[in-house]
Amino acid sequence: MIYAVWIPLLMPFVAVPAARRLADALSPVRAVRLLASTAVGLALFSTLALVLLVVPGATRVSAVAAVGELVKPLADAAPDVTVPLAAAALALLAGCALAVARAARRHWAQLHRAGVSADGSDGELTVVRDSRPDAYALPGLPGSPGRIVVTTGMLRALDPAERDALLAHERAHLVGRHHLFLAAAELAALCHPALRSLRAPMGFALERCADEAAATAVGDRRVAARAIGRAALAARAAEGAESRP
Repeated sequence: MIYAVWIPLLMPFVAVPAARRLADALSPVRAVRLLASTAVGLALFSTLALVLLVVPGATRVSAVAAVGELVKPLADAAPDVTVPLAAAALALLAGCALAVARAARRHWAQLHRAGVSADGSDGELTVVRDSRPDAYALPGLPGSPGRIVVTTGMLRALDPAERDALLAHERAHLVGRHHLFLAAAELAALCHPALRSLRAPMGFALERCADEAAATAVGDRRVAARAIGRAALAARAAEGAESRP
């Protein structure tokens, strides 16, 4: 069977671990770009490989005649091999397409609900009266800047300088449209099982980007680190208190 078809399907098992190790050595912004391009690129190539397996006679269509050399060896194979292989590839493609469509619809619905929930607030910041320490970026629909949501419990847990750092951290998520990178990683993971392990390092790299932006905004890395650490500890302590009987 032709290597040019099987290599894109097997490459993620080698490229993903290498990309994760390389991302650890890069700056946060470069790590995000590397992980995003790796996830999307490998997902596209593996999907194309499945398409080539489904349509071994693609060279008869002028639009795909350029890939004739890739498909010809598959078309020349025995029918008892190509037919089951095409059926399996078609089933995988259909499953991937359905999963991606559902995930994309879920993400769009979440963005729509987030935009609706933020419509009643003015400005960038929404303060919720809640004793539980919590803060997050609420991305908006295309064309909308989104909103930062923080509880009164979180504001009480931080001093003024730490609050500025926390807000700068969440603002970086909105300005950088980090939710789109996470969505791309999740959708890519639905196209190939090896790409699932890129989601966690992608989230970590995005948090590093927001941390760096917060440190730059307040002009003090120690204040930014202390703010993020205290916010995380406060949220974890609140979760632990709620879980206790």
